[in-house]
Parts: sequence; C-alpha cells; structure tokens
Amino acid sequence: MHEMSIAEGILDIALDTMRQNNGIIIHSVQLDLGLMSGVEPDALLFCWDAVVKGTAAEGSKIDIHTIPITGQCLDCDAVFDVQNYAFICPHCESKYINTIGGRELQVTSIDID
Repeated sequence: MHEMSIAEGILDIALDTMRQNNGIIIHSVQLDLGLMSGVEPDALLFCWDAVVKGTAAEGSKIDIHTIPITGQCLDCDAVFDVQNYAFICPHCESKYINTIGGRELQVTSIDID
C-alpha cells in the first residue's frame, strides 16, 4: 500500500509549511489527485488518519479535488476529457492520444493556524 508513504509525504509537507509560517495546528490539506495517479483516494484517507495521530495535524482532513484524464489527439490536436479510459479522439476517432492531464498528485493549499 504505497498510499501510506504518500500520506507521510503529504504530512511532511504540511508540517514544514506550518513551521515556516509559525503555525501551531493543521486543519486541512487540499490535494489535486488525478484519476491516473495510481492513488486510491479511500486508502489515502485511511492512511492519513493513521499518520497524523500525535502530530499537529491530528484530526485534520484531506480535501481531494479529482482531476480528470485529459488527452490531446496527435492527429487533429483536439483536447478532450478521456471517458471510461477510452483513449480515442471523440473528434476524429484517432487512437494516437497524448495524455496531458490526470496524473497529478499535488498539495495545493494547507489550512493552518
């Protein structure tokens, strides 16, 4: 379960940010998570609850903003959201698609006091 190490990394980022801003408590962490990131959101939330125990983030939440898979057709240059993992251009039906979004795993903001 690599979600545990991801949760630990997110906690490290949150704690470092809190210290740099003279904070004392972390209320929440906002996260962009792409559908192709390889991270299972429920597992990440479960791991988060475990890694924050005894830290300034205990009781905090992760707010996950899911990023859809975005493709760009290499034939007609159309940009589109990939539906049901069907990497076929809806405009020209080409199968030559470059994935340009949906792999994100990024902390976007942290709510601290």
